[in-house]
Amino acid sequence: MSEEIIKEEVQETVTPETTEETKTEEPKAEEAAAETMADYEEHFDDANPWNRVQEYMDNKTILPVKVEGVVNGGVIVMVEGLRGFVPASKLSLSYVPDLETYLLKDIEVRVIDVDQANNRLVLSAREILKEKEKKAREEQIANLKVGTVLKGTVETLQNYGAFVKLENGLSGLVHVSQISQKRVKLPSDVLNVGDEVTVKVIGIKDGKVSLSMKALEEVKEEPEEKVVIPKSESIGTSLGDLFKNLKL
Repeated sequence: MSEEIIKEEVQETVTPETTEETKTEEPKAEEAAAETMADYEEHFDDANPWNRVQEYMDNKTILPVKVEGVVNGGVIVMVEGLRGFVPASKLSLSYVPDLETYLLKDIEVRVIDVDQANNRLVLSAREILKEKEKKAREEQIANLKVGTVLKGTVETLQNYGAFVKLENGLSGLVHVSQISQKRVKLPSDVLNVGDEVTVKVIGIKDGKVSLSMKALEEVKEEPEEKVVIPKSESIGTSLGDLFKNLKL
């Protein structure tokens, strides 16, 4: 077979269609490679712990953590492998005299400050505790009914009334006009902080509880004055005696 015939056969096998398919496959491969790199970059961002904690802060995510250490002014917890700091003022709703009591304790926190440049991660448990306390109070008030009688302790005294801490944990106000049936000028005239009192719920409005001590006092009835009306016979006799002794 001559060389010219062989060349013709080779040219016939390589058709224009085959060449076009090869050209179109190359861009597809490049696109696939580009998509793969984008996926890698996206996963790389997800794997960055600072991005994760920033997302937690943006979403106000509640995070369960364990207190790993106690330092000056707060405690240390770990979040996504990062060392986080919870200030003592953000640990509880009240002052914590001994931070060592929190060591190895499980708590719930929120991220409140993220600063990757300064390797700073600050968290707080206080906001979560405040929300839980508020929710519990709302539930208690919803279940409280006007007319309920409760015992409590006088918390504070104001010129306009006394605040009483009830046995169910709620607080309410006894207005000065509701302290006694007798006129009370100032609550401090008849009450002291720490006094145990019995009160009646007389109103609930906008999350505030109104109480009364006066409503539980017995109403003292005034003694009934007896009026004796003389009989007609007695009246006549008395008049006869009067005329009898009268000299004309």
